[in-house]
Amino acid sequence: MTNSLHEKIEVVESGYEFLLAYAAQGRESDEGLDVRETLEKMATAAGEISGGLAGSDFSDVVVDDARKARAAIGLVLSQERISSELVDNLNVSIHLRALLTDLFLLSETTK
Repeated sequence: MTNSLHEKIEVVESGYEFLLAYAAQGRESDEGLDVRETLEKMATAAGEISGGLAGSDFSDVVVDDARKARAAIGLVLSQERISSELVDNLNVSIHLRALLTDLFLLSETTK
């Protein structure tokens, strides 16, 4: 696995940790916070992850899960306000969780 792929995985994983903390804050709006920036970075990384998986039998699974996670993130980003509750719902989304599980598995198999 390339260093660039590890960096993209780290963006998604650390972004998820940030979102967990944000979800616990009970905020009504993301105004003045880095929530949108974090989500945008996660969406970009999810879209680029598949490039580092060429030749892997697992790549089709990761690509599909990344596409679905990006769609869920995009829905959240399209909202005028991003509340903690909305982020909490994204965090438990099967699509984001599937991508995270894929990435954890990839990380473990390359150690």
